[in-house]
Order: sequence, then structure tokens, then C-alpha cells
Amino acid sequence: MRVLLIEDDTILGAAVRDQIAAEGHSVDWVTRLDAARDHIGSAAYDLLLLDLMLPDGRGIGLLRDLRTRGSVTPVIILTAMDQLSDRIEGLNAGADDYLVKPFDLSELSARLNAVARRYAGNPNPLVRIGDLEIDLAARSILRAGRTIDLTAREWALFEAFVQRPGQILSKAQLEERLYSFGAEVESNTTEVHVSRLRKKLGHGIVETVRGVGYRLGRAA
Repeated sequence: MRVLLIEDDTILGAAVRDQIAAEGHSVDWVTRLDAARDHIGSAAYDLLLLDLMLPDGRGIGLLRDLRTRGSVTPVIILTAMDQLSDRIEGLNAGADDYLVKPFDLSELSARLNAVARRYAGNPNPLVRIGDLEIDLAARSILRAGRTIDLTAREWALFEAFVQRPGQILSKAQLEERLYSFGAEVESNTTEVHVSRLRKKLGHGIVETVRGVGYRLGRAA
């Protein structure tokens, strides 16, 4: 996924960024609302992680603006505001989840992935493709009881296809999910990752739609 982290605490922000990036997601991190609005206006994000108290205002205002404009991008609030009234306000404003600081980074990852699965239309973390048994929550793949290991980037790419069966994803869309702003991306990066997925999971797992992009196929 491509995630926008809006958090002004530099220590927490760095920890959250590193946690999400280690799982293969693309993360852009900003510390102010004005920067968040600029990023949202120039890139398509799969999920926002939003602090409520920021140097230039309250995050709840940004959330309300997004929902008023019809945005359905998932939003998880990360905040030290732990009163019941704060949680109700956040959820009523359109948040999909609400996590109170301090929190465990593994719990954040689990909540992030659960929200992403719901928006992908399949809250069930267990998926079967051909002879592959896929557990999206555990980030594991089995074939005939044997584990197939993927790197973080390979998993992020594979998950993008699994969560959008039948949908063609362009090279640019896939690169957006794999890399944050400012990252240097070699011209053949996507092709290399697709090739590695095919070697590990079967040549038919990712189909090339010539001149358009890629889509999920069948493991072979």
C-alpha cells in the first residue's frame, strides 16, 4: 500500500514509518496539516495515519474535509487523546479505526492490514489461488504445506494484485505502492519484482496486459 503518515512526534513518526516500510509498504511522512493537504492533492493514497494534534491545527478538521469531499480513503487516527468523547468524535467524523498512544507497532500493523482488507472488499485474510494458500494477516504463502518466502517488496507487490483480482494495475500504480516520494526507482524495477514472483509462485501468477500493465493470474 501507499500510506501517508501525518505525525509531528519525530521519534514516534520514525518508528511508525520504519515499521510500515519494513513490511514493504510505501510511506510518505509529514508533520503538518498543510503538507498533508499538499500530498493528498498530488498522490493517491491507500490509507492515512492521522494524528489529531498537529502544529498547525487539529487533524479532525482534515478528516472532516476529506469525507465532505467524498473521499473514501481509509483513515486510522493515532492520538494521545484517550477520552471516550474523543474516540466518538473521531469515529463520527469518518475514521475507520482509532489507536491511542502509546501503542504496540505490531498492533498498528495488524489494524492497518485489517482496514486495508475491508476496503479491498475481502475482510477474510485467507485466500486461495490455484494450489497456493495465502494468509494476508500472517503474510504467509503455502504450497502443499511448504512455505514460500517473499521479500517485503515482493509481498507488497503480490498483495496489491491479490486485493484487486481482475483489475489491471499499471507500472506507475505499482511503483506508487512500492516507493515513497523522492525515492529513486530504476526503470525495470517492477519487471524485476514481477519476474521474481513468477519464479517463486508460478509463471501464471501475474499476467502481463501488453501496453497497459499487470493483473493477477493463476498460480501454475
